[in-house]
Amino acid sequence: MRLAVKAVPPFDFGLSALVFSGGDRQIRRYENGRFWQVIRIGGKLVLIMVEASGSVEEPELLVEMNSDREITRDDRDKVGEIVCSLFNLDFDLKPFYEGVRGDVVMAKVTSRLWGLRSPTTATVFEALIDSIVEQQISLNVAHVLEGKVIGAFGDALRVSGEVFYVYPTPARLASATVSQLRACGLSERKSEYVRNVSRMVADGVLDLERVGAYDDANRIIGELDEVRGIGVWTAELTMVRGMRRLDVVPADDLGLRRVMSHFYGSGRMISGEEARRIAERWGAWKGLASFYLIVAETLGIRPQRSD
Repeated sequence: MRLAVKAVPPFDFGLSALVFSGGDRQIRRYENGRFWQVIRIGGKLVLIMVEASGSVEEPELLVEMNSDREITRDDRDKVGEIVCSLFNLDFDLKPFYEGVRGDVVMAKVTSRLWGLRSPTTATVFEALIDSIVEQQISLNVAHVLEGKVIGAFGDALRVSGEVFYVYPTPARLASATVSQLRACGLSERKSEYVRNVSRMVADGVLDLERVGAYDDANRIIGELDEVRGIGVWTAELTMVRGMRRLDVVPADDLGLRRVMSHFYGSGRMISGEEARRIAERWGAWKGLASFYLIVAETLGIRPQRSD
């Protein structure tokens, strides 16, 4: 079954999916113009294969769906909603471009990355657990560990002889033992954090949808920060990735500070406080602008630096 999904222009699918180009093909990956991932629709697992069928200024995505169960019309509509959310297809980039036009560096970066959207995880829970796993380790190592967790605890879907895995539910990770999580490469402390946070979500003690609906970003950070294993950095990263809060920047992130130093610090490593001051130039678009810098560095874009 196939589905066409339109996006608000401009939208460059290739740029927006680039972040997944190094992903595990059994979990989530972008390769040769196609993105695929297993998503959960009610009690069904559906493998979505997404590719661009339009242009940057007239964007449209073609979504192919496969499952081991019948895909209904309601399922198809839900898939469309999830794809729209994953790539923020209803988000208008033009106010962002207008808002950062006064920043010489960001204006050049956005002109080179015209149509880039910041992807969002399928659930806030997924963004939160990944952010916990990524605490104080390199992103490459973290992605390996995340893949092991998904492979060990996520439900499997077989399509055309190949097995794919969906992100584990809160209940499944809540039932995991520390030893099982450590077998995935997590430290004992992180294993405890992942299990305990999963239990809080599964039991309804931590309602991520409710917390994510707050207008005040500081209120979200404050409430998440009260949970053992979730600090300010983890909360901010979760908000950007899972809550579509593009007004937040994880300024204490070492990798982000390194990237910002290339563009704004003349190569000198800047502090978290300096990163936050720089991000104030971007107003309500701090998180999105930061993502643009990360992608720009990945692609080797080096515009004129600004102090």
